[in-house]
Amino acid sequence: MADPDVQDRKNARLAGIALVVLSLLALGIVALFVPAAGDFIASSLTPGVDLKGAAFAAFIVTVALFIVFAAVSGDGLLGELQFMLAAFFSFFLILTFLIAWIF
Repeated sequence: MADPDVQDRKNARLAGIALVVLSLLALGIVALFVPAAGDFIASSLTPGVDLKGAAFAAFIVTVALFIVFAAVSGDGLLGELQFMLAAFFSFFLILTFLIAWIF
């Protein structure tokens, strides 16, 4: 039977190696995408979406999200329908103004 301390050291060494590899991978990704970030930021500062376009995008995001909520709800759709409708309209309103404000 293997010594638990030896197994713990092996696990710690493996976790350390994995952490170093993931850190190097993240650093490489950041180094590759930093030059592209300047173009992205410059294009983000131009005038974009108006309130009508923001409402359309918010509606699609809200409907997709609430379909997922209805599919995974444990109590069933009918027990939570009144709460989902109220949340839908408040979520839609908030998303509309946030999308119009950010974009």
